[in-house]
Amino acid sequence: MSTRNPEVPRDKRQGQSGGLFFTSLQMVHWRNFHGQVDIPLAPRVFLLGPNASGKSNVLDALRFLRDTADKGLQAAIGSRGGMGAIRSLHARRPPGFTLAVTVGNRNQPEQWKYSLQVRSHPQKHVPEVVAERVTDAQGRQVLRRPKREDKDDPDRLRQTHLEQVVANQKFRPLTEFLTSIRYLHIVPQLMRDLDRFAGRRNDPFGADFLEAVAATPQRTRDARLRKISQALQIAIPQLQDLTLEQDEGGHWHLQVRFVHWRKRPAKQDERAFSDGTLRLIGLLWSLAEKGGPLLLEEPELGLHTALVSRLPSLMTRLYRRSPRQLLITTHSPHLLNDPGIGLDEVHLLKPGPQGTEMIPATEHQPTASLCSEDGQLSLGEILMPAVAPEQVDRFHMAD
Repeated sequence: MSTRNPEVPRDKRQGQSGGLFFTSLQMVHWRNFHGQVDIPLAPRVFLLGPNASGKSNVLDALRFLRDTADKGLQAAIGSRGGMGAIRSLHARRPPGFTLAVTVGNRNQPEQWKYSLQVRSHPQKHVPEVVAERVTDAQGRQVLRRPKREDKDDPDRLRQTHLEQVVANQKFRPLTEFLTSIRYLHIVPQLMRDLDRFAGRRNDPFGADFLEAVAATPQRTRDARLRKISQALQIAIPQLQDLTLEQDEGGHWHLQVRFVHWRKRPAKQDERAFSDGTLRLIGLLWSLAEKGGPLLLEEPELGLHTALVSRLPSLMTRLYRRSPRQLLITTHSPHLLNDPGIGLDEVHLLKPGPQGTEMIPATEHQPTASLCSEDGQLSLGEILMPAVAPEQVDRFHMAD
């Protein structure tokens, strides 16, 4: 059994030499991960596991670094409920948590290394930097904190150098890469709400999605909407002419025509779309965008299984045009049925009494054995049972 598509060359899957992506992630006492967890990352990553195993928390580790670079350390921690909500409940010592990433490309996988250790100050009870490190492609340490100035003025440790324009000059490309991360988990109700925007920017749940589409240069926007419209007509044959229009109150709306018995069907906007249609539009738009890593939370939600099975090949085609790392959480075996998905792109999450364990699919012996056999099982059929909750067959409600 082959788990890779022979039509997708290995160097295509791994990215072009110029496209940066996360090549590794390390988490120490982060949320439900106890101790140190090291994860090698490919340009496309699938995270599988039962509910509450920590799939979203892996994505949030990268979002945290994005928020720190963009809004600052205190805001990134505050928006997550404080240190108590972030640090692993399984951890005892040392206090705090550590996140470390390696960023590179196919030819040079270690262009940048960044690590950040944070704890709550024992007296002031505010988050502070314990250690912050940046290493460049030559192995030179560009940043090492705390410095003498930090010891002379400990309040400086309430901020990272990552978030400071003056301080991050020597590793500005790394900062720009981190701020380019985009997270998407469309909540259709937010897209339908006329007051959804309210000045938000890069809202992870799509509150600013239509405003972001409107802010795209018109030529690019119209071309992208035409391509999305063509794709939607395959998924929803009655749909025609996806456009973006502005109403008299200044609100932006997606509008389409649905073909039916009338010769001139009336237009409908996103308030009449199904949840699945809105999620699919948001997904197609994000996949077509250029930018940094895209974090996708269960993209299969609300979609027909036949469409879900086609998503990986669509991702591959779009990646060839504009390399962009994808990190995807999923519960769908259909999403993993594409023969172009390699075992090195999949990680299994196994929760336990001492926290969640991360297992690369290449190191999961039962999976590797089944994939090496000449059987008829797809990758989804092999992997999903491996991450199913234990004793799920006993799931019931008491009489």
